Amino acid sequence: MAVNGLSTAPVPTLPAHTDPDTDRVLDSGLLHELSYAFGGPFHFLLPHRFDANLAAFRSALSDAGAEGRVYYAKKANKAAVWMERCAAHQAGVDVAGVGELREALGHGVRGENIVVTGPAKSDELLRLALLQGCLIAVDALDELDLLVTLALTGTGRPARLLLRRLPPAQPHSRFGMDAAEIETALDRCVRAGEAVRMEGFSFHLSGYATQPRADLAGELVDLCLKARVLGLQADRISIGGGFAVDYSPADHWHTFLAAQKPEHYHAKKTFQTGDFYPYHSPVAGAGALRTILAAVPEGGRTSLAELLKETGTLLMMEPGRALLDGAGATVFSVQGIKERDGYQILTVDGTSLSLSEQWFNSEYLPDPQLVTPTGRPAGGEPHPACVGGASCLESDMVTWRKVPLPARPRAGDLLVYPNTAGYQMDSNESPFHDLPLPPKVVLDRLGNRPRWRLDRRPAY
Repeated sequence: MAVNGLSTAPVPTLPAHTDPDTDRVLDSGLLHELSYAFGGPFHFLLPHRFDANLAAFRSALSDAGAEGRVYYAKKANKAAVWMERCAAHQAGVDVAGVGELREALGHGVRGENIVVTGPAKSDELLRLALLQGCLIAVDALDELDLLVTLALTGTGRPARLLLRRLPPAQPHSRFGMDAAEIETALDRCVRAGEAVRMEGFSFHLSGYATQPRADLAGELVDLCLKARVLGLQADRISIGGGFAVDYSPADHWHTFLAAQKPEHYHAKKTFQTGDFYPYHSPVAGAGALRTILAAVPEGGRTSLAELLKETGTLLMMEPGRALLDGAGATVFSVQGIKERDGYQILTVDGTSLSLSEQWFNSEYLPDPQLVTPTGRPAGGEPHPACVGGASCLESDMVTWRKVPLPARPRAGDLLVYPNTAGYQMDSNESPFHDLPLPPKVVLDRLGNRPRWRLDRRPAY
């Protein structure tokens, strides 16, 4: 087809699911004011969506009759507002370093509601976690020895811990202990006496498949039963994160995968299907938890939920992305436009480091929405455009794909990338070129005139 007299091949779209909350923000007129005020890109956050996602996970546990706790994986987004919501709802937080632990404590999350899961933890992190009564996922035997020593010599309180199991199906994972190491760790926990409160087991499992999580959870329950015979508490297991988010409808996703080819990308950039996050997932978020609870672990005779109830075992989980589904978006302003053979190259006022999927040699695929000073254009003849960042690097592409926009972009128009709160906003952020990091704006109330405030976390 031809676009404005230029020949171009049709590019498949990948629209995000319709989201009335985000649409209200886009139609409010607020975003252009904020773009002018900040003079650069920014993110907006919707805390009520976090609350709703947390409630959905808790409902899944309640409906299955299973006792459980939800811990927000803080690495998914560093904004302080999520800590505020966890504190308000007595939810847990999963941290991996001293900075994350201090942030959680500083925003009102109690130490007893924090689980520390990072690999090879520093002395400083272990001491602080012990002092605050945090639950610590022990990853290796030497870490267990250090923790016992600190508990015996420092805080006067027992070390609360989980033993992290190396997934048998992923023997090359760098997380967790194999069967022999777990047996040794249990013996050391028994010998440590009152210095240790061994509360159970955990695992880190890659991917989003639900049955492997149920299978490994069943194995952890068996380990709990064996540990109880040794006199250890062992009354809980953690299945970690890995709850997918469903960004786009199935038909659009499958059509996109079948149609996409190098000609659809600037400079004929090549992506393999496996490079992309699965932007459509039929089982996602709290729905994935329901599936895991209903699944029968390998070799079992009943569902995981029934097994948990029969054995008096509490289920822990550490979702990040899934608690942030629909909870924010990223806004760039167009500051330059170049014409190419059948498409435009837009340069925006930030860099690809603010959409962190590029970190994985991939691309954040849900279509950005064009917002002009007069609002969102109605659908019309498509105007394909890729999106480059403001740095002096050829590889600084926010979007390699020639996205079909509904109108010809102009300088000052906004591009809003939907549903970016989970991992995209700051996993890879950098003040490269001395460009400021995009601020985070919290929208506490939507409507014709949303109320906004800056997130309370310092920008450093």
